[in-house]
Amino acid sequence: MDLAVIVVIQVLYAVASLVIISAGLAVIFGMMKVINLAHGEFLMLGAYATIAAHKLGINLWVAIFFIAPLAVGLVGVVLERLVIRRLYGRMVDTMLATWGLSLLLVGIVTSIAGNTTAGVSAPLGNFAVGGYSVSGYTLVIIGVAVVLALALRWVLLRTQWGLIARGTMQNPEMANALGISPSRVYSITFAVGAALSGLAGALLAPLTGVVPTMGAAFVAKSFITVIGGGPAILVGLVSASGLFGAINQLATFITTPVFGEVALLLAAIVMLRLLPQGITGRFFKGSL
Repeated sequence: MDLAVIVVIQVLYAVASLVIISAGLAVIFGMMKVINLAHGEFLMLGAYATIAAHKLGINLWVAIFFIAPLAVGLVGVVLERLVIRRLYGRMVDTMLATWGLSLLLVGIVTSIAGNTTAGVSAPLGNFAVGGYSVSGYTLVIIGVAVVLALALRWVLLRTQWGLIARGTMQNPEMANALGISPSRVYSITFAVGAALSGLAGALLAPLTGVVPTMGAAFVAKSFITVIGGGPAILVGLVSASGLFGAINQLATFITTPVFGEVALLLAAIVMLRLLPQGITGRFFKGSL
């Protein structure tokens, strides 16, 4: 029984991790159709912002939930205005531009922080489940993922900004005719996506070594999750995270972490072969 509880917790943790690291990309790619290859570097910036703020004496939770998202969101505003704004509707060009931005960000952070591993200890310690020990921070990740998914749903469905953003992405000309500035909506949406990525990096900082190149370890998983989810932003994110996270963690538990990663990639290949439009392209049609 204790082992079953541990397995359930670890599967939920794997699913929650995919939700968190993919949420920012789901907003930017799912809503704006911008292939942001700098997504991993936004996570990296969030992790470094957390460590830097914590070293300055700021409470770790404040650094994670406020400082890191705000800092990376501001970076997103600057990059959107300087680079991305000129490339909307040109998917290949945005892919090349954001790839260049990812290399630039890695170079800048490396020159400042060096190519050494930094980190911060995970708070809350461990708790026992029978003869097993589980990190309390694992439950934080699960809880944040649930709150994040519910908050995204509420913002997109129940708030004026969510309705304006969705309408502008679907028909920017009509939005402009109604007196809404599409460029301003694009800028805010990109900043929100960047801030969510920064939050993800901040949450990962206590769990993994932080280095300038850490984004490469997460960007592939994020794209697999978002593309596998299909056109529905939120339902696609949650359903794909649930599928891939469960496969990854169960394969890891049965074999090794390396095979768990391989199983995730194989599952993505098979799923996209059977469902080329993603999960919500076949199921949950009309969902958000």
